[in-house]
Amino acid sequence: MPSFFARHTGEWQLEEPAAFRKLSVSLLEMALLAGVTIRLYRAILLGLAAPAGWLTLGIGFAIGAIFLLGMAAAHLGNFSVHRWLWRAPAFGALVGVAEALTGLALIALRREPLGSARATFSDWPSMALSTVVTRTIVISVFAIVLAAVAQGVRLLLVRRENRAHTLRAVHSGEPRQERPGHDGAASSDPPR
Repeated sequence: MPSFFARHTGEWQLEEPAAFRKLSVSLLEMALLAGVTIRLYRAILLGLAAPAGWLTLGIGFAIGAIFLLGMAAAHLGNFSVHRWLWRAPAFGALVGVAEALTGLALIALRREPLGSARATFSDWPSMALSTVVTRTIVISVFAIVLAAVAQGVRLLLVRRENRAHTLRAVHSGEPRQERPGHDGAASSDPPR
């Protein structure tokens, strides 16, 4: 059985997380990256794929949705499900704000599409509000579905491993009961 606690402090090795992992933990950075990327992708997609037809446009929007929800999952996956309650709506709102600000910059450059025309500064407030509300709702609903799937898989794994006693203890809030003769002190019994 592996030892989870080092016998000497010199045995511990500090492992730095990979660059994407560091990025994915930050709510602000992930949301800004996702929002700016999605808005630029949308502007390019509407400019290039719209004349190509509805199928190309639909595939392009599906790829954008997969990217957005993948970024949300990458961020939320770093935290326990109960912390998703505020993180998912905050992530959605920040993505919407980042998209709205990117849209404002694209309007200034006369590159923000609005239907078959270009958006103007007078169009921006309604576009921004719509984007923030839509992203917040979509990511929140996605997080609810993702949490249900994660909890369902966790429940199935616990039952499959015949650990129903663990499940009962977690749901009842009972303190863990030690086996007789095991008070946490060193024992002469070999580990099982």
